[in-house]
Amino acid sequence: MRTNDKIPVTVLTGFLGSGKTTLLSGLIRAPELKNAAVIINEFGEISLDHELIEKTDGDVIEIQGGCLCCTVRGDLIGALKNLLTKSAKGVIKAFDRVVLETTGLADPAPILHTLMSDPVAFNKFRLDGVITTVDALNGAATLDAHEEAVKQAAMADRVLLTKCDLVDDAARLHIEARLKKLNPGQAAIAVSHGRINAAEILDLGPFNPAKTPDVESWLKAEAYDHGHHHHDHHHHDVNRHDDHVQAFSFYVDRPITQMKLQFFLQLLGMLRGPDLLRVKGIVHVADRPEQPAVVHGVQHVFHPLTWLKEWPGADRRSRFVFIVRDIDPSHIRDLMASLTAA
Repeated sequence: MRTNDKIPVTVLTGFLGSGKTTLLSGLIRAPELKNAAVIINEFGEISLDHELIEKTDGDVIEIQGGCLCCTVRGDLIGALKNLLTKSAKGVIKAFDRVVLETTGLADPAPILHTLMSDPVAFNKFRLDGVITTVDALNGAATLDAHEEAVKQAAMADRVLLTKCDLVDDAARLHIEARLKKLNPGQAAIAVSHGRINAAEILDLGPFNPAKTPDVESWLKAEAYDHGHHHHDHHHHDVNRHDDHVQAFSFYVDRPITQMKLQFFLQLLGMLRGPDLLRVKGIVHVADRPEQPAVVHGVQHVFHPLTWLKEWPGADRRSRFVFIVRDIDPSHIRDLMASLTAA
């Protein structure tokens, strides 16, 4: 099965009260999601308008003119299998993408691990993107109080800043700058009253078959090149979770053999697993110079290497982007340098 045949999964995360519910109620009416299956964790406080509901089949609700919604009782794999089975039997209509809303306090990592490593999930689904909602009004307090909130923002492929209608420009700029430091590749998208264009949060992964894989925008390596040297230690507050999280990128000029690349990733996962929040890369593998490998990891779990048909541009250097907790970037760079040394 080619990657292309896999069903894209969008993971929607964000703290309680950050406006996920409002956002989702709007999204499920979007034409792009009319054949989507929306999985809502049972703690989700989502209440769907009654007039929207067309028919109910146990734990799956069909929304008028659109998507299927179901609540997860138990694990994600169970829910995905359930949807696949029902769809195969024709009990529910076929779906072409999944939107998974996680509970507010959740660390998104276990869900991403499931999508990367569980055989059922891996064969049928692919992670399309992690979307994190941050509330412009209370977001700063949430980030101060909860390490999970910082992880959610750091791991995101898209950050949505909700409730922008409730704050002044100064407050908004302040939280935007804070989010940018946690996740340099993403400029937060301002959302008012929960309205967003669905296209802005879909098809973010590097494996979208509909277009030439846009690895560059998934990686955004150049966004990480600035700023990490100018860490201002005067305001360093050990109690701020943000100060433990750092994002950086690096380039490797010489090709690396597949064996050494796997060794590098395994070693990192083994030594520092919990602190590798997200690892992305496009790599020049010596064994297959014409086809770059895509590297993607969340903590100790790495997605099996995926090969692109061709390089996205003229630059053939390997590029890595790391978002880590309490890891000195030079340790990771040194490890790679020792492996690629002549």
